[in-house]
Amino acid sequence: MSEGWASVGQVADGIEFRAVGKRFPGGAQAVRDFSLTIPAQQTTVLVGSSGSGKTTLLRMINRMVEPTTGSILIDDVDIRARSAVALRRSIGYVMQNSGLLPHLTVQDNIATVPVLTGTPRRAAREQARGLMRTVGLDEALATRYPNQLSGGQQQRVGVARGLAADPNILLMDEPFGAVDPIVRDELQQELLRIQREVRKTIVFVTHDIDEAFLLGDQVVILEEQAQIAQQGTPDEIIEAPASDFVSSFIGAVHGRRALSLRQTPRGTVVVDGRGRTQGSLVDDRPVAT
Repeated sequence: MSEGWASVGQVADGIEFRAVGKRFPGGAQAVRDFSLTIPAQQTTVLVGSSGSGKTTLLRMINRMVEPTTGSILIDDVDIRARSAVALRRSIGYVMQNSGLLPHLTVQDNIATVPVLTGTPRRAAREQARGLMRTVGLDEALATRYPNQLSGGQQQRVGVARGLAADPNILLMDEPFGAVDPIVRDELQQELLRIQREVRKTIVFVTHDIDEAFLLGDQVVILEEQAQIAQQGTPDEIIEAPASDFVSSFIGAVHGRRALSLRQTPRGTVVVDGRGRTQGSLVDDRPVAT
């Protein structure tokens, strides 16, 4: 371990926010007194409406945004003990629009950080091809440029690039928000598969509560200024919303999670709070339709 820090490839102990605040120039308070422990090798999802501070929190972890107050620790070491550049190169980062460099091929986009940290280019490209297989991309795409790829393919390249340095921590800022629903579902399932295989500490930002419940081991619902409305497993939040705000946000009152039974000429069906059919009963067991 160098600098009192778990090196790349070792298992991190997780991330801890301690009374973190962020006030931007001009006086806007984005985050107020935020404390949270993010377990290692699990997916923690920060979910909230626009302006709730979730992306600011994410970008504080790799020091793209510096806290005004409080501290953030990785492996019980304050992140300010390490240079911002070295920290960023050791943490994977995937953004909404992939952020690929248009003048580099797919394999060279993926190999960017390993090359910057000293891996020979030929070896980095070989590793990139292996990561393409990991994220479900055909290796035949390795020498293409980003503008020759579909949106879903570009996002897969972005995920591969985030994994390229074998980081313990992977930050994902609404990475599937710009693709169509079918591709988004495919990418979500791919991420679940990858996480089962590689077990990273993933911090995932979204405004979509269904995505949060699908992907998160821990879900943190945020109100304004990153105030925690509730945190827990998806089951814990769905079964016991902590407030009217949480109930409304997750759709427990009038949304798809407010389920009831309705008798129809063809049998009993499950309907949501808006009266839309969500499934049917077979032998008294709900079956999705």
